[in-house]
Amino acid sequence: MTAANPASSARRNEARRHLGRALAATVAVVALAGCEDKNSFVAPPPPKVDVATPVQRPVTRYVEATGNTAPIKSVDLVARVQGFLQSQDYQDGTFVKQGTQLFTIEPETYKLKLEQAEAAEAGAQASLRQAEADYKRQAELVQRQAVSQATLDTSTSNRDNAQANLQQAQANTRIAEVNYGYTKVSAPFDGIVSAHIVSVGELVGVSSPTQLATIVAMDPIYVNFTVSEQDVLRIRAEAQRRGLTSADLKQFPIQLGLQTETGYPHEGHLDYVAPTLNQSTGTLAVRGLVPNDKRLLLPGYFVRVRVPFTQEKDALLVPDTALGSDQGGRYLLVVNGDNVVEQRKVQIGPIDNGLRVIENGLKPDDRVVIAGLLRVIPGQKIDPQLTKIDQPQTSAK
Repeated sequence: MTAANPASSARRNEARRHLGRALAATVAVVALAGCEDKNSFVAPPPPKVDVATPVQRPVTRYVEATGNTAPIKSVDLVARVQGFLQSQDYQDGTFVKQGTQLFTIEPETYKLKLEQAEAAEAGAQASLRQAEADYKRQAELVQRQAVSQATLDTSTSNRDNAQANLQQAQANTRIAEVNYGYTKVSAPFDGIVSAHIVSVGELVGVSSPTQLATIVAMDPIYVNFTVSEQDVLRIRAEAQRRGLTSADLKQFPIQLGLQTETGYPHEGHLDYVAPTLNQSTGTLAVRGLVPNDKRLLLPGYFVRVRVPFTQEKDALLVPDTALGSDQGGRYLLVVNGDNVVEQRKVQIGPIDNGLRVIENGLKPDDRVVIAGLLRVIPGQKIDPQLTKIDQPQTSAK
């Protein structure tokens, strides 16, 4: 057997180590090349965003305000004669018709005074008849020269005095009738009577008229509100364009709603417009008249009021949620022809049937971002998904 050469073995081991390092370097290069292919950046696709063209439809323009209801009639019922309150002839808070008796004030004394005055009037009539008969008799005697002219003058004076006494007696009778009528306090018009202020048995009308209760007319009812100077100018310009007179303006319809009601379910018409503006507030006082046969509106209610004054045929509307705001005002996000988002400053109008009227800054064919506003920014390219804006079937009054 031949012994192994140590030098030859060392060379073979060194060759194996060089070959292993070369293979390892080759594998590392291939691995790095594979990693570079997997980590290369790929831009994400443009986000899908719902867009829609604005709604076009006729829109009625309103002047909106807040106001208060007030009765067209409210009267304090008072005792106009002195006496003890004999009876209360109604229930507190009930509706009464005109002429309904409400209170009675000790009528016996005033009835006796009326009878006394009527008796005095009857006596004056008898005296006048006697004086007229004596005058006629003396006038015939004078013609026959049976009595002197002085006797006729005395008879004439007695007749004139008797006639004056009768007129005085008739006036006293009329005064007694009026006072006797005041013992019965009646409703001057249809309305609701408040709770009584004095009780039966109290002495009323001693030194001045004593208030017994209050009656309030409920149908129709006034609505008082104010209109800003800018709205006044708009209404006057529209009235001139349509050739309306001041009398026509008073027939403008008004709509109102209570705080707990949706929309404006109550309708009436304008009744009064103040001739001048209040310089301290820059507003014009206006009053409406609203039917209230069911007495749903009570005096003193706080109400929302709107007055339609013109109609725009092709207004542009978008959902109110599509609007944004910044220091420059309100804006919409609009998609241009390259599907890039643009910020468009707009001038807004009122809410109409759930959608916001856009006064200026928007065109009918503009594509407006209506959803996902937080996911897009101006200058960003998007994948627009064209949809339609939902509209309610009917508008609330």
